[in-house]
Amino acid sequence: MAEIDHIVLGARTLEEGAAFVTRLLGVKPQPGGKHEGAGTHNMLVGLGPDCYLEIIAPDPSQPEPPQPRLFDLDDPATRLMLEAEPRLLGWVARTPSMDSVMARLGPRGGTVREMKRGDLAWRFAVPPQRQDMDNLIPPMIEWRGERAGRHLHDSHFRLTALEAEYPEDEALRRALDERGLGAALKVKRGPHPRLIAHLHGADGAEHTLTSG
Repeated sequence: MAEIDHIVLGARTLEEGAAFVTRLLGVKPQPGGKHEGAGTHNMLVGLGPDCYLEIIAPDPSQPEPPQPRLFDLDDPATRLMLEAEPRLLGWVARTPSMDSVMARLGPRGGTVREMKRGDLAWRFAVPPQRQDMDNLIPPMIEWRGERAGRHLHDSHFRLTALEAEYPEDEALRRALDERGLGAALKVKRGPHPRLIAHLHGADGAEHTLTSG
């Protein structure tokens, strides 16, 4: 069974993303690292041992990548949106068996890549471009050994719900079910694609991140 691994907040720069999260949640994101060859880098906020918030932005120290950056960071509409403020862009789902998922999905599952940074190693598969239903269909990750969330300080915030709105809600449900994610995301029909994350703090504070 697949499940939510982390949610992804996009920003023009990591500095802008970190400042936004600090203002919103009152916690300071931890340094993450570079995604070599992908043209991005990140910072992280622990949401308990099994989930985290990733802040992702283009990495100016890397050359332009051969493929578009993840989560539509190169898309002009996304860039324009992030000029106003950082926004929730997507999410990543964790699976214990990438091979079985990819065998079931075939080409629709994307290409599996082996990745490593420091002591962390993982396999990652991104849906083919423009087949992700506006980032509502998540990339899949299979951790090799301990996963990133176990290395992060606990912010004492928890992801209590992740919701999606989509004009073709039944098609989205079917795509999620194929990946074993039918219970991970609450789906309802809406005029525009939208992802909504609900965060709950230990002090009772409630915050919402949205993609639009």
